[in-house]
Amino acid sequence: MAIADRRLQRREIITKAVCGKGRKFSTVTHTVKPPHHPSSILGAWIINHQYEAVRSGDGIEVIGSYDINIWYSYSKNSQTDVAKETISYVDLVPLSYVDPRHRSSTEEVSADATQEPNCVEATIGGGGSTVVIRVEKEFAVEMVAETKVRVLVDPNGDDDEKDHDFGLGGDDADYEDLDSDLLEDDL
Repeated sequence: MAIADRRLQRREIITKAVCGKGRKFSTVTHTVKPPHHPSSILGAWIINHQYEAVRSGDGIEVIGSYDINIWYSYSKNSQTDVAKETISYVDLVPLSYVDPRHRSSTEEVSADATQEPNCVEATIGGGGSTVVIRVEKEFAVEMVAETKVRVLVDPNGDDDEKDHDFGLGGDDADYEDLDSDLLEDDL
C-alpha cells in the first residue's frame, strides 16, 4: 500500500539548523604615514588577520584586526624600510535569509573569510608623505539556532529495515545508467 493511501500523522521535531545566512564583500582604503617620505612602494602585505562574529540587530558583526606591512624605498631610492600599522574593523554583514521560526535564545553565529583581507593597490599620496592602501575582503556568515521541522509519520509503518519507495515508483535500478563523470562531488 502506498504511503499516500495511509492515514498520516504530523510530528514537530526541534533541531538545530542553519537559520540565517549572509555574505558581504567590502573594499576599504587606509592611509599609512611611514617615518620617511617614500620614493617608491616595493610591496604591501596584510598579515595577522584575526576576527570573531557576534549577533547584532538584523545581521552579524565581524570584529577583527590585521597588520599592514609596507616595504618602501626612500632617500631617492637609496634606502628601504618597512612601515607597519595595525587596523581594527567592524563589518556588519546583513542576513539575506532568516528563518522567522527559530528560537533566538539558542543562536550561535560564525563567520568565514571567503576572501582574506588583501592589498590590491598601494600608491604614494599626501604630497609624497603617505601611502594609500586599498584592501578587499569578503565574509560569509551563518546563524545556527533551534527551529521546528514538521515531518509526516506513517502510524502503520513496519519496523523492518527494508527500503520503501513511498509511492515514488523508483528503485536502485534507475541509477544504473547514470554517468558518474557528470555527477558533481561536493566533498
